[in-house]
Amino acid sequence: MQVDGMTPKGRERFWTGVLLTPTMLGLGLGVLGSIFATLWLGFYDWDLFTAPEWVGLENYTDLPGDRRFMQSLRVTTLFSAIYVPGTVILSIAIALLLNRHVVGKSLFRLFFFLPVVTSPVAVGLVWSWIYSRDQGLLNNMLSTVGMDPVYWLGRDMALYSVVVVNIWGAVGEGMIIFLAGLQAIPKNLYEAAMLDGASRSKQFWRITLPLLIPSIFFQVILSTINAFQAFDYVYVLTSTQGGGSTMPTLVFNLYREGFKFFRMGDAAAQAVVLAGIIMVLTLIYNQLQKRWG
Repeated sequence: MQVDGMTPKGRERFWTGVLLTPTMLGLGLGVLGSIFATLWLGFYDWDLFTAPEWVGLENYTDLPGDRRFMQSLRVTTLFSAIYVPGTVILSIAIALLLNRHVVGKSLFRLFFFLPVVTSPVAVGLVWSWIYSRDQGLLNNMLSTVGMDPVYWLGRDMALYSVVVVNIWGAVGEGMIIFLAGLQAIPKNLYEAAMLDGASRSKQFWRITLPLLIPSIFFQVILSTINAFQAFDYVYVLTSTQGGGSTMPTLVFNLYREGFKFFRMGDAAAQAVVLAGIIMVLTLIYNQLQKRWG
């Protein structure tokens, strides 16, 4: 194909448009179509079997009085409050360790990044065995030292158990982001600090951490979005009979409303509210980054 720089000419432009058309149609119908459909459904009462009935803003005004929705909002907020700082701090720590000259560094990077590219369902099944109440690995270890077994996925412990699994699955992605940020810091800054007699801790607080602020904000935004969209591990690890969960998050409750109870209008309204929460938090983070980043 003959091009002037990167711009197709003549017939090449025509065939470029033809080849891109299926992709653009897929994006338009799959992304924009689903967005408009969700917004539309939020104003209707629909159970998938009968004709949709217009209810206006009723699906939205009923949310504050919806016990399941408010519970899932509280659970998701608490989950995010633990998951986001835990992911960021642990990712920075691992990145700092792997940024040094360590034997087998590439193998360690692969080990920490492996959960990112592994199926969440497969990972969740492994962790469900680890957390199992009767034959789980953790409880077997506790029994060997004379301690009573713990119901790790019960209502009292499920939140913390699932947070651990989600952090374990996310630190690989954060590690890559912070490694890129660390390797972008000029080495002469550390050399000058060493000549001035600065300790390693002072180098971290005065050089490393301030220059990692953009990476930290970026990872905080990603982690917040992931926290509010948490579903895979929650579904695999905490599902109960009757379509419930020992720690129902917003997305789990959305799934339950839509595909268990067939209240598609309520599910669509909750999806719109969830998207709004994520957008507001992202805007807040962006403003903070402009101020302090």
